[in-house]
Amino acid sequence: MSRAIYTILLLIASNTFMTIAWYGHLKFKDISFLKGVGLWGSVLISWCIALIEYALMVPANKIGSSLNDGPFNMWQLKMIQEMVSILVFVVFTLIFFKSDTLRWNHFIGFLFLVGAVYFFFKK
Repeated sequence: MSRAIYTILLLIASNTFMTIAWYGHLKFKDISFLKGVGLWGSVLISWCIALIEYALMVPANKIGSSLNDGPFNMWQLKMIQEMVSILVFVVFTLIFFKSDTLRWNHFIGFLFLVGAVYFFFKK
């Protein structure tokens, strides 16, 4: 498998844990054994989840960076990370927060992001 594919798969996994760490605690009230967890408990649980995110993000950047013979320059690597982050967030929100809906203006915003990716990769 190519370094580009490894990088993107690690970024997807990393951003999944990041999204859970950042937003998952909002659903604690729906999970019986986590209902009573206060702010500091949520922070501690989120930090533990974020540790996994870091353990995946660092290798993704190491493998993907052109500074380490990877396929992406720093600009491209960051843009890929941002796109993956937003896509993971959209899927997470649609699955776990059914009260929030995806609207047409979100699609327009995504089209602008795709345009940004195009320009970041244009030589």
